[in-house]
Amino acid sequence: MYEWYRRGLDLLASGDPAAAATLLARAAEAEPGSRSVLEALARAQYDTGRYDEAIDSFTELTAVNPTDDYAQFGLGMAASRAGQLDLAAEHLALAVAMRPDLGHYARALRGVRARRAAGPGPA
Repeated sequence: MYEWYRRGLDLLASGDPAAAATLLARAAEAEPGSRSVLEALARAQYDTGRYDEAIDSFTELTAVNPTDDYAQFGLGMAASRAGQLDLAAEHLALAVAMRPDLGHYARALRGVRARRAAGPGPA
């Protein structure tokens, strides 16, 4: 399991999130309670555009540790990309409340709130 995890992180860092997601999914199955494996898998899912899967993974992380600001941020970003702006705003606001010192959290929240205020785009 550890080898899959390390290799998955290397693939993620080298710009191959699809291959990373495959390995990290195997690692997550082998070690379902591993927070670090699940976080890496969520990042790989996000980076491959599998936003609904990333939402599920980040949701699992926040369920185990609601004070994990990075998991809240990841959930908010994945929800934003999936077009779930209410869910995105909720979790980005939590991330900002936990870490007001991180400007990219606040910028992401402002962007989601602006998109919500603008309403639905053209069909």
